[in-house]
Amino acid sequence: MTSRSLLDVLQERFPDSSKTTLRKMLQNDRVSVNGRTERDARRIITGTDRLDFGPRADRTRLDSRVRILYEDESIIAVDKDPGLLTVASPVEPGETVEAFLNLHLGGRPNEPRVHVVHRLDRDSSGVLVFARNSHVRDKLQQLFAEHDIERVYVAIVHGTLPDPTGTFHSFLSEDRSLRVRSDTKGGKEAITHYRTIAAGQSYSMLEVTLETGRRNQIRVHLAESGHPIVGDTMYGEGLSNPIGRLGLHARDLGFVHPVSRKPMAFTVPVPPSFAELKL
Repeated sequence: MTSRSLLDVLQERFPDSSKTTLRKMLQNDRVSVNGRTERDARRIITGTDRLDFGPRADRTRLDSRVRILYEDESIIAVDKDPGLLTVASPVEPGETVEAFLNLHLGGRPNEPRVHVVHRLDRDSSGVLVFARNSHVRDKLQQLFAEHDIERVYVAIVHGTLPDPTGTFHSFLSEDRSLRVRSDTKGGKEAITHYRTIAAGQSYSMLEVTLETGRRNQIRVHLAESGHPIVGDTMYGEGLSNPIGRLGLHARDLGFVHPVSRKPMAFTVPVPPSFAELKL
């Protein structure tokens, strides 16, 4: 056996595995050279070196508030329950979607298995996508920044909007208390489109699409229109809440896969409390 890199040797031993998978074997400490764990794919292997391969580590059971919709070597899409943060905050450092996925995938401190691409509010539910490496994260974040991605939400709001379809366009800024509002003197551009799906005497169900992704954008635009989202304690000023949660659900998420270039589309139907509400 001539001298070759460890990655070359692994490709020969596991011809059906991609380079990404083989590198993960190394990072997960599944490869030993001469009895010692080896992570360096460039290490030179000679004919006298002995290689051993450990089994795939068992995944930790995923928290029931997060459900995997799709997973491959580059991305992982999930359905998040309300009441759960996407990422850690000073108030809640541990129980987040990101933390649960890292634990499920065998991540260690300072060695994340998922990378955040976008976020949902704690009290929202629906589709989230995470990247499995920083390269894919950057590619997906670029799609979000260029608005080359489909995001459709369903919102339950107070009252009936005067027009069945419309667009909110403003500039949003955030104050020291993290409250967001439209600011004619500055802020970042925010564009929200809506379509009324159903309307009653007290509430309406809207389909909402985003051109921009500012923090609390949908909640602020609807509240400023006089039709805040049901259950929004920050922008809804304590109005009645017949569904017992924030009435905002990320239903659809679509984009072109940053590696395979295949179109990806994920849909999570609206929660029963939305569908059963008497408007």
